[in-house]
Amino acid sequence: MEKLPKIALPFVVGAIVLIIILTKSAVTIGSGEAGVLYKTFGGGVVTDEPPLGEGFHIVAPWNKVYVYEVRQQERMEKMNVLSSNGLDIKLEASVWFQPSYNDLGKLHQEKSEQYIDRVLLPAIRSAARSVVGRYTPEQLYSSKRDAIQQEIFEETQKIVDDQYIQLNEVLVRDVTLPPTIKDAIERKLKQEQESLEYEFRLVTAEKEAEKVRIEAQGKADANRILSASLTDKILQDKGIDATIKLSESSNSKVIVIGSGDSGMPIILGNQ
Repeated sequence: MEKLPKIALPFVVGAIVLIIILTKSAVTIGSGEAGVLYKTFGGGVVTDEPPLGEGFHIVAPWNKVYVYEVRQQERMEKMNVLSSNGLDIKLEASVWFQPSYNDLGKLHQEKSEQYIDRVLLPAIRSAARSVVGRYTPEQLYSSKRDAIQQEIFEETQKIVDDQYIQLNEVLVRDVTLPPTIKDAIERKLKQEQESLEYEFRLVTAEKEAEKVRIEAQGKADANRILSASLTDKILQDKGIDATIKLSESSNSKVIVIGSGDSGMPIILGNQ
């Protein structure tokens, strides 16, 4: 009985050591994450194998796993940029991105876990300054917002294309101009709108006048053609036809034949 504790002691110590080793060796990768394996005695960061995927992993206790989020992420960035005429513009943009999954080991080895601050944000700042510098404040304020957004995306993508970062989208959230410039642009836009409305009214009035002239000309032409076609003989025939129709009505009347100025009948009668 006295020897039992001495015999069991190595087993107890071994179990404790095993538990510690398992604790140090067990790595759980969460949803939307991936792990980069660093081998202390095996060449450092593993770049020639896929990263560790989601789930439970056992690694040697002397190695280390760096966990990265590989889902799409968003970062907001506010910056001051200059327009083409040197005015200070405040630009607010957000970038959608994620690390390149298959190149996660290279990203960690060359850029580290701080790749967002070291690579991505400087890239979008540089692209924004380059793009905004091509436009005037009026263009930034009004019609060129979508074009600027697309150009910033393309410029940023060129910079990060070989940096193991997948760029998904760049969104320009807000463009803030100096108050005096903004007021001047709004006044100019209002004047342009009023001018367009005035021109529209002039064009509408001119079209209406042209319509009236065309209608009047048409009536005048019709009357001229009608007058040219109405001879005395035609008028007399039409008068006779009208007289016959009136004589056939049930109203009492007296018809004097050949008593008109032109020889047309005169009709006297009650209604």
